[in-house]
Amino acid sequence: MDAETAERGDGSVHIPVLSAQVAAAFGCIPERARTSYVVDATVGLGGHTELLLATYPWLNILGVDQDPEALERARTRLERFGSRVRLCRGRFSELARVMRQQQIGMPIGMLFDIGVSSMQLDVAERGFSFQHDGPLDMRMDPSRDRPASDIVNQWDESDLADLFFHEGGEKQSRKIARALVEARARAPFMRTAPLADLVARALGGGGGRIHPATRVFQALRRAVNEEGEELLAALHTADHCLADGGVLAVISFHSGEDGEVKRFLNAAARDGRFKLTPRKPLEADQAECRANPRARSAKLRVAERVRSEVRGETEIEGGECE
Repeated sequence: MDAETAERGDGSVHIPVLSAQVAAAFGCIPERARTSYVVDATVGLGGHTELLLATYPWLNILGVDQDPEALERARTRLERFGSRVRLCRGRFSELARVMRQQQIGMPIGMLFDIGVSSMQLDVAERGFSFQHDGPLDMRMDPSRDRPASDIVNQWDESDLADLFFHEGGEKQSRKIARALVEARARAPFMRTAPLADLVARALGGGGGRIHPATRVFQALRRAVNEEGEELLAALHTADHCLADGGVLAVISFHSGEDGEVKRFLNAAARDGRFKLTPRKPLEADQAECRANPRARSAKLRVAERVRSEVRGETEIEGGECE
């Protein structure tokens, strides 16, 4: 989800976004393929997996997540489904290996829910939040070598400015980077609160609709977790591994990520590898946004893997994403 929405802390971390739309997308799986697995590659706390298992009694799911704490919570939530669900740890870039190890063959569906979870934001010790002081960490996968403090204290001014601009959309990135480099010469940044305060001072304080540090923290989180690279790895894995007629569903909360998914699916549709179903992204209605504010920026794009015998045709039903 986007940092602004997630920082609201409304306590509704257990509510999966766009649940009706996700359930409908995987209801289109052909009956002949229903002994195959769906891969929920961002199982998180298990919300979408629970929804799909409860909705479709014939469904089996491999749930994957890079966060071991999330996996343990999901394990408790999903234990009533028994052998219908398997849970494994892994990043998007490790999905193909995880699927081989689990011997599930080519999955008939893949679900990606892109971004940081409310659970990660709510735990100050994870270092994602600018509203709760904690170590400047931000690693979704604790085994990653580089926490956010390494980037903040080691990157040069121009690289920091580029990061804040390109990954966070921060228009005053150079002013922030300059202030950060000057401040860290006196003492390194090791916790989230001093960094958030520094950004607020550099930008002249708060008062806006979102916290002044929102975009900087988003940029750091994306860099620490290599989110751009991991998203591309996810899409390419789906392209190579998804069974004929299978469903690909991607939920994003950030315009840049949605744009990446849109471009990938447009190219895949033109090449005859996927059919877009539907052409436009699906979004939450007003009722869901009122009940679950995290859903207001969510977009779901759904595509069907075109069967091998018809790939390569120049006319692909569904056209391009909008």
